Amino acid sequence: MPTPARSVRWLVPVVLLIAWLGIGGGLGPYAGKLGEVATNDQAAFLPRNAESTQVIEAQKAFQQNETLPVILVWTSAEKDAPVDDGQREAVTGALASLAGKDGVVGTPSPALPSEDGLALQGIVQLSPDLGDELPTVLEEVETAGASVSGTTVRLAGPAASQADLSDAFAGIDGLLLGVALITVLVILLLVYRSVLLPFVIILGAVFALGLACAIVYVLADHDIVRVDGQVQGILSILVIGAATDYALLLTARFREELAVHGDRFAAMRVALRESFGPITASAATVAAGLLALLLSDLTNNRALGPVGAIGIVCSVLSALTFLPAVLVLLGRKAYWPAKPRPVDDHSASGGQDSGGQMSGGQGIWHKVAALVDRAPRKVWAITLAALITCAAFAPTLTSKGVPLDEIFVNDAPSVAAQETLSEHFPGGSGNPAVIIAAADRLPEVTEAATRTDGVASAVPVSASGRPGGEPLVVDGKVRIDATLEDAADSDKAKEAVAALRTAVHAVPGSDALVGGYTAQQYDTQRTAEDDRTLIVPVVLAIILVILVFLLRSLLMPVLLVATVALNFFATLGISSLVFTHVFGFSGTDSSVPLYGFVFLVALGVDYNIFLMSRVREESLRHGTREGILRGLTTTGGVITSAGVVLAATFAALGVIPLAFLVQIAFIVAFGVLLDTLVVRSLLVPALVRDIGPKAWWPGALSRERS
Repeated sequence: MPTPARSVRWLVPVVLLIAWLGIGGGLGPYAGKLGEVATNDQAAFLPRNAESTQVIEAQKAFQQNETLPVILVWTSAEKDAPVDDGQREAVTGALASLAGKDGVVGTPSPALPSEDGLALQGIVQLSPDLGDELPTVLEEVETAGASVSGTTVRLAGPAASQADLSDAFAGIDGLLLGVALITVLVILLLVYRSVLLPFVIILGAVFALGLACAIVYVLADHDIVRVDGQVQGILSILVIGAATDYALLLTARFREELAVHGDRFAAMRVALRESFGPITASAATVAAGLLALLLSDLTNNRALGPVGAIGIVCSVLSALTFLPAVLVLLGRKAYWPAKPRPVDDHSASGGQDSGGQMSGGQGIWHKVAALVDRAPRKVWAITLAALITCAAFAPTLTSKGVPLDEIFVNDAPSVAAQETLSEHFPGGSGNPAVIIAAADRLPEVTEAATRTDGVASAVPVSASGRPGGEPLVVDGKVRIDATLEDAADSDKAKEAVAALRTAVHAVPGSDALVGGYTAQQYDTQRTAEDDRTLIVPVVLAIILVILVFLLRSLLMPVLLVATVALNFFATLGISSLVFTHVFGFSGTDSSVPLYGFVFLVALGVDYNIFLMSRVREESLRHGTREGILRGLTTTGGVITSAGVVLAATFAALGVIPLAFLVQIAFIVAFGVLLDTLVVRSLLVPALVRDIGPKAWWPGALSRERS
């Protein structure tokens, strides 16, 4: 009969397991509900204090109702055939028939012919609050446009783009989560060759995600945090990847201690004691790096900060409570059919080691450790040269934004429509630069805008909400729409906006502001550059402080931060080549370098924390040289597995057909693998081995004799 003390120690894991089962059952469904409180409107991606954002607010005064325009463009069904007067009248009639329809605001414009006579254009203003009804309303608009015989109609403009964006994020909850979980499960089954362990780890990650999503759902529902499809997708990937990484570190250490101590409770006490520091420090670096995004002036960047940090905290909570409870209850059965056995630090034979990696894994890491020990200077010199070579291409990665025709990876209807529109009308047609200025300076501002290079025309907006007619004056202000000569998302259009601002700002007493789509892209690009200048050093400083406290050293943290920073620039260099020559991207979203930095530096430090924490532990027992070799050998398999899992989960972002997420997926996945297989496995151990005890300066280990 078990003693009361033995009964009590079983009580804790049972209670923890029941608690997490309750969390999973009660909160798990929230992982699929974030879409209910998510928004994908363009305002989520704009700088708070930029001139273009101020114009959005000022622009509302010129409309009885805020609207979302859809631009219809008609071309003849016969290639290069002109549209005739009859078709023009039919188009005007089709547009007029939409007045009063559900979701349509005001009176649609009449048909506007192109200068080449090959196309017609019309604008229909829609309500911005249609939500899920937007596709239905657009279908009615398209049906009306298709009624004009002998023509082909396409839908472009903000409404069509928003519909395509919503379609890209449709089903993100199930699709992304399913791809990520299946990928992780397959990797774990192949690598660890255990029946139960992969499912336990996956279950812990799912519980963490459910808890995180429930917290974020409540906060978003009360307007405390903001969620869009982009943040939603990254949260799922981040939690699954981080929770799995932390679980792998703990399960590997528990397996190792189980082989030594035999008793599952004693083994878990040691495993938790030795893993708690590295896991919490790793989580702190990622969470702090994400929270640094609150310093950004871009709304979606600030949104990701607290949401991502919540996900990381939930991942740690699951790894340090749910997982230990299940492992203690299962004991050795968790690793079946493998059997835990003590680590032989000096054996180069194959077989499955304590970390649970594939057969032969321990032998591989013994060989890597032997190479580092035998020729450390040669190893770090070669790897350093290779990384610097890759980093040399980093400046070629342009972050001026992704052109409209590349935003969607697949063939989006709104992109094809915009291309047709640009063929027959001025490049900025349908996406004018919006000027808000003092009414008594209207002639001077209009003239200054018209004279600006890159501006095709500048016309005041009338009371009907369209250019032309008697200018509408609201609170002493007027609105002028300036159509740009080049495509609204082109570099030349952004240059034109910069020149336009200079021209209208120079008009005395005009108080002119320039906004619109192109101005928003221009402001976002400049804001992203300012954000990187501010946030990058803040993240590095935060990580450095955390490492100093964890490793009780100054030189070692500086070394680790420098190596992960080099890994980041090397990854950007390779990404530049791949994006241009493989994916065919002509540009990179302006937020990609910052997101890539935060994820790669914070997550890259994770693996160095796992490694160097174990190296320090072994060095205190066996000396610096032996500590490096033992640490590399014992953690090699589990850290590599964690890196592969994290890379695979981030790669799953590629299932969402948006260039931004595809670019983030590649940068993080490739960067994590580069860090795991090169920086952490070769560069860092070789540098520490070559520097010797001084690498731990000014800690106690630095005073050890080499």
